Amino acid sequence: GRLKDKTYSAIGNHEYGDLGFGYFAYFGAVAGEMTKGYYSFDLGSWHLISLNSNCWAIGGCDENSPQGQWLQSDLEAHPTKCTLAFWHHPRFDSGKYGSNTEVTPFWNLLTNAGAEIVLNGHDHLYERFAPQLGDGTASENGIRQFTVGTGGRVLYRLERETPNQEFADDRNFGVLFLTLGESSYAWEFKTIS
Repeated sequence: GRLKDKTYSAIGNHEYGDLGFGYFAYFGAVAGEMTKGYYSFDLGSWHLISLNSNCWAIGGCDENSPQGQWLQSDLEAHPTKCTLAFWHHPRFDSGKYGSNTEVTPFWNLLTNAGAEIVLNGHDHLYERFAPQLGDGTASENGIRQFTVGTGGRVLYRLERETPNQEFADDRNFGVLFLTLGESSYAWEFKTIS
């Protein structure tokens, strides 16, 4: 509650337990339209995009889906901004659930538009990847992904090696602090244990 007025949400899999109605009622317009769960906004020189990775619930996540077409249009409308996208299920993941290829179209559209950062949750651990393409190829023209599922429930263990992983922590709860500059960004993962 205390930070609700500063919170921008991305719908996860548990929110569909009540068909998302509690989620959309709680966050209101900040959650996007109830039948979609995706939206975008500007923050300083950055364009932020919240996507819905519950692909089954919204007609898919491919380029030709309603969300894929919306994302393409949104990226075209914001060509000069630094771009950060966030959604629930990570494209790359070394934990319990593993990498999610269903969101690769998001990644490819974002890469083609020059996006810098993707933030995810779902797996209860912290993981950071070097910039990479949607197929997992390391590239300075790729996107850096952070998975931050360390908010206070049980932690999950790392279960596999995933290429391009720079750092992982499956032992500590914590918070990711991002500093978004005019044309740069910096991060710090602060543990609370």
